[in-house]
Amino acid sequence: MNRTLFTGRMKMADMIASNYDLILMLPRFGIPLGFGEKSVKEVCRDHHVDDHFFLTVCNIYTFDDYRPDDEELSRIDRSLVAEHLRASHRYYLEERLPHLQQHLDRITENAGQSGEILRKYYADYCREVREHVRREEKNLDGVVGANNDLPVQNYLKGHDNIRDRLNDLTQIIYKYLPGERLTEEMMELVFDILQLSRDLEKHAMIEELLLVPQEDYNLSDREMDVLELVAQGLSSKEISARLNIAVNTVNTHRKSITRKTGIKSVAGLAVYAMLRKGNG
Repeated sequence: MNRTLFTGRMKMADMIASNYDLILMLPRFGIPLGFGEKSVKEVCRDHHVDDHFFLTVCNIYTFDDYRPDDEELSRIDRSLVAEHLRASHRYYLEERLPHLQQHLDRITENAGQSGEILRKYYADYCREVREHVRREEKNLDGVVGANNDLPVQNYLKGHDNIRDRLNDLTQIIYKYLPGERLTEEMMELVFDILQLSRDLEKHAMIEELLLVPQEDYNLSDREMDVLELVAQGLSSKEISARLNIAVNTVNTHRKSITRKTGIKSVAGLAVYAMLRKGNG
C-alpha cells in the first residue's frame, strides 16, 4: 500500500470520493462541505486544522494496514488527538446511538417479546458505551499529560467488548428477528450498525496508534485469546465458535494483531505466541 496516497496536495473532494466514510470525519474537525477544488492543505488552513494530523486520521480510517512511523508520530500534538477523541465521543453519544435507537424502536414497535428483548439489549449496550466513554474522558488528561504514567491496559479497557456487542446485535438482527420484519428500515439499521462498527474500530486504532505510549503497545486480552487459537491452526470460523463471537470480530482482532506485531503469516504468529507464552 502507498502510505502517501493521501497528501496535502490532493483535492479534498478527491480524497473524500476515495472513502465516503471520511465525510463523517469532517464535522469532528469543524470542516464543512463546499470546499470546491481546494486541496486538503488549503481546506485545513481555511479552518485552522492541523493538516498533518487530519491526513493521519484519514489514512488510518481508510487503510487497515496503515501505521505512522516514528517521524510522523513525532509531528503529532497529542492534545489534538484528545480533542478529536472527545469530538468522536460526542458524535457517538449525541448522534449515532440515538439514531440507531429510533430505527430499532420503529422496527420493534409491534414485535412483542422479541422486540422487548432487543430493546433491552440495546439499552444495556448504550449504558456500556456511556460508561466506557466516561472512563476514557476521565483518563484522557492522564494519557496526554507530561507524566504519561497511565497504564495502557486501563485506557484501552473495554474496546473489544464494545465492538463485540455491537457486532452481536447485527448478527441477532440477521438471524433471529422474524423474517416478515425484513423491512427497508431494518436494512438501514443494519447498514448503520456496520458503519458505526467500522468507525469504532478506527476510533480504537487512533487511540492505540497515536495516543497510547508506543512502549506500552500490547495485545489486549481478547487479542491474546485469538492469537493463541490462530497459533493452534484454527480458522476464523472455528475461533468464532470457540470464543462465541462473530467471525467479523475475529477478523478484526486478527488485523489488529498483525498491525501491532507486524507479523502476517500464521507460522510467524505461532512462533510469536510461543515466545510470548515462554516469557509470560
